[in-house]
Amino acid sequence: MKVVNPDNPVTSGWLAEQGVRLTPALYLSGALEARKILERLPNTVPLKAVTAGFNGGIFNGPKFSRVYLDSLDLAVPFLGSSDMMEADLSFLPKLSMKVAEKFPYLQLVPGMTLISCSGTVGRMTYVRPDMGGIWSSQHVMKVVADVDRIPSGYLYSFLRSRYGVSMVASSAYGAIIQHIEPHHIADLPVPRFEGSLEGKIHSLVEESARLRSGFQVGLNKATEDFFKSVGLPELSDFRWRGEERDLGFEVYNPEATSLRALNFSPRARRIMDRLGSVQHRTLGGICVNGQLGSGVRFKRVDASPEHGVRLVGQRQGFWQRPEGRWISPAEAPAGIFAQDETVLIAAQGTLGENEVFCRAAFVTGSWLNHAYTQHFLRVVSGSSEIPGSYLFAFLRSEAAFRLLRSMSVGGKQQDIHEALRARIPIPIAAPADRERIAETVRQAYRDRDRADVLEDEAIALLTTAIEEAAA
Repeated sequence: MKVVNPDNPVTSGWLAEQGVRLTPALYLSGALEARKILERLPNTVPLKAVTAGFNGGIFNGPKFSRVYLDSLDLAVPFLGSSDMMEADLSFLPKLSMKVAEKFPYLQLVPGMTLISCSGTVGRMTYVRPDMGGIWSSQHVMKVVADVDRIPSGYLYSFLRSRYGVSMVASSAYGAIIQHIEPHHIADLPVPRFEGSLEGKIHSLVEESARLRSGFQVGLNKATEDFFKSVGLPELSDFRWRGEERDLGFEVYNPEATSLRALNFSPRARRIMDRLGSVQHRTLGGICVNGQLGSGVRFKRVDASPEHGVRLVGQRQGFWQRPEGRWISPAEAPAGIFAQDETVLIAAQGTLGENEVFCRAAFVTGSWLNHAYTQHFLRVVSGSSEIPGSYLFAFLRSEAAFRLLRSMSVGGKQQDIHEALRARIPIPIAAPADRERIAETVRQAYRDRDRADVLEDEAIALLTTAIEEAAA
């Protein structure tokens, strides 16, 4: 007997092996097909045989009460299952050091493979050098390679490949919220090849991780350089909660533009005053011949990847690799794309501290191939003297984030006040400084694109090796 699906033929033998389990995802995800292919390889070992460390090297963590603080002197960056997908980790919440010290094994170590194990399971990332010292939640499973037995980058490439991902995801249980536990993946078959191939794949992943670290360092450097160059170094490490709270303030002679108290926040006004105290131009003035507005609204018509473009929404606009639906560009207006060096600001959402509302992203390189939803505010410089990469160095800062949030309007879903955002003072550094800052941002994004290419190359090498060995 064979239940025929054009893409995934399911045999009655598979049903018997799984105890006649009738969960469709188990069979249609390709997990059993992947396992059958791996069974044909001459050399595989269970995952638990090549891991080492706490709980055998495959673990997540217990539930625990979280206490968040603002100062890194008393806290550590804290990574959740969605945060692990972020390209820029500058905005992670900060977990109290006293809480973190109770769970030392939840500290990330470069070379680990992280797997989301609650909610949307099976997303993965490789812990790069700059992630050391970050703690993670119980919703992030860690796989620690025994480097005496297997290269960590090679193990990540397998788990991240279509063979590994499908088997990991198929291990999920739960009706509403999906979960996987360490013992569910401990026996996954890991293919082994000659040392030279595994070493090459590992080297590609390690170089990719190094470039991703360079991306993070470059962005932080550009923002710090921006504020130092314009004579406002105190704003490069701005701490919103360190400022006096907005309690009992008065506003005299308000305009008809807004009567909302948040729009007159004294803390935000102090930021505006500092920015306006140096040579500057308004954001609206810079974008006169460019763009400062939301994207076009349009009907989404789904398409296959071969004939469509990936549509990136606000949350995924900040990920290392975007996920999401593919749509037909022929059925959408030209405004769904962004021109080179566009700054995208998540312009609709809520004011939760961990929400992306008012965070800035940058479009260049490979990300020019994606389409973007209308929920992004597009910031396009209309002056060649002030490139988008220079604007981004400022707009990604904590000071700009808080300033934009103070301009919120709306009910449940907030937006950024059209008139107020145009008034934001953009400090103007000397020409040589502007070019240096802009080039730092551009190089960071070149590093990021190169990192993606190297990771894809590593996974492609492994996939080819598996297919050839199983043929």
